[in-house]
Amino acid sequence: MVERVVATDKAIELIHFLKDKYGKGLAFHQSGGCCEGSKPLCFLEDEFKVGQIDVLLGYVDGDVPFYMHENLYNYSKHTQHVLDVVDSFGSGFSIESIENKSFLIRARVFTDEEYAEVKKIIANEKAVG
Repeated sequence: MVERVVATDKAIELIHFLKDKYGKGLAFHQSGGCCEGSKPLCFLEDEFKVGQIDVLLGYVDGDVPFYMHENLYNYSKHTQHVLDVVDSFGSGFSIESIENKSFLIRARVFTDEEYAEVKKIIANEKAVG
């Protein structure tokens, strides 16, 4: 099965650190808006509210949902979203910022075969939803 969102080992390591530090689940959201919205934001699970136009791309680390604004997803649905982490200045709304880290998305274009599978996933979601 093709995954629409995956995470690097460095991102998984930071996710584990944040889960242990806060003792809670996490959730990611990427709005595609300017400034902070152009990168994935990490929230404590109970502090994030899913919007009506947010698309669940999948789960990283098995249980951490990753949502993306529908408009951004429609623009980038031909790519696999790869959650990664870099050292940064540590500013912003995302909870990793106080650790002087920043989550970011890298993209990999799906092969024709993978994208055909993704289209089936999208069609199924529309039929269910």
